[in-house]
Amino acid sequence: MPCKTSLNHKNGAIMKYKKLGKTNILVSNLSFGALTISPLQVNLNPIATKELLLYAYERGINFYDTAEFYQNYQQLKDGLDNHINDVVICAKTYAYTAQQARASVNKALKELGRNTIDIFCLHEQESELTLRGHQEAIVELMRCKDEGLIRAIGISTHHIAAAKAVLDHPEIEIVMTVVNYQGLGIVDGSLAEMLSVIKELKKSGKGVYGMKALGGGNLNRNVEEAFSYVRDLTDLDSVALGMQTIEEVDIAVGFWEGYAFNSQLQSQVSSLERSLHVAEWCSGCGRCVDRCDHRALQIKLGVVSVDQSKCLRCGYCSTVCPEFCLKIY
Repeated sequence: MPCKTSLNHKNGAIMKYKKLGKTNILVSNLSFGALTISPLQVNLNPIATKELLLYAYERGINFYDTAEFYQNYQQLKDGLDNHINDVVICAKTYAYTAQQARASVNKALKELGRNTIDIFCLHEQESELTLRGHQEAIVELMRCKDEGLIRAIGISTHHIAAAKAVLDHPEIEIVMTVVNYQGLGIVDGSLAEMLSVIKELKKSGKGVYGMKALGGGNLNRNVEEAFSYVRDLTDLDSVALGMQTIEEVDIAVGFWEGYAFNSQLQSQVSSLERSLHVAEWCSGCGRCVDRCDHRALQIKLGVVSVDQSKCLRCGYCSTVCPEFCLKIY
C-alpha cells in the first residue's frame, strides 16, 4: 500500500507512515528502539529521557519499541508524558503460560499508563518448537486481544526458522527480526535466506519491521551504508533504531526523510561508540556465556572474554551476572 505522510512542523520535512501488514496500526517508517536508553544499557536519566523522547516524537516518530525485559515501561511513560497515548507501542514478553502472559500484559498496561498496548510480542522466538512451547501464552494473548487490551500479536526473533514458522500462525500478525547489510546477528542462516522469508511474510500480509541495522554497533564505521540498506528494503514496514542523543535522532530522521546523510554530525557522535566491558572481579561462573545466543562470550583464564565483532551490545548477558560485572559504555 502507498505510504501516508505527515508534515514535520519543526522543519517542514516529511515522515512516511505505513500500516503494519494487514493490521490497522499505522507506524512511522523509523521506530525508536528503547533498549538503548534502558537500565540494560545507558540508563538515561529522566530529564534527558524526556527531552529525547519528546524530540523524537516532534520529528515524526510515532512508533516506540520496548520490552518487559528492558525494565523501562515507566521510563517511556514519563518520557513521552502527555503523548504516551498518541504513539504506537510494541511490548514484549518471555511468558509461556497463560498466567505469565496475562501478568505481562497487565504490567505493561499499568506501567505505561495505557488502556491498550498496540503490539504484544513473544520475545526472542527461535523456531516452530518454541512457538509450540509458548502456545498457552499465545492463546492468552488472543484473549487479551479479544478484550481490547492489545491490538496485535507478534514475535521478535534473531532466527530465520522462527520468522518462517509464523507463516503457519495466522494469529501472529507482526514479526520483528534482525536485518542489516552484513547479516550480523542472524543465528541460523544467511542474509539472503532471511530476506527471502521477509518477502514471504509480506506477501502473506504480516507486518515486518527490522532491528539491529547497525549490527549492535559493529557497523558504526559504515553508518550511511547500513542506514541506506535497511531504509530501502521495501518489504520492511519500519526499522527500529536505538538512539540516545538528540544528534542521533537528527541523523536518522533526516536520512529517513530523504535528506543527505549528515556525515559531519555523525562524526560528532562517533565518540559515543559503545562496547561491552567485563569488570576485574569477574569470577568466571559462565552464566553470561550460556545467555549469549551470538557466542560473543567465552571463559578464558577463569574470566569472561568478549569477542567484540560478535557482540550486539544488547546487554542481555548483564541480567544473569550475579556480580554485576558486565557493563556497556
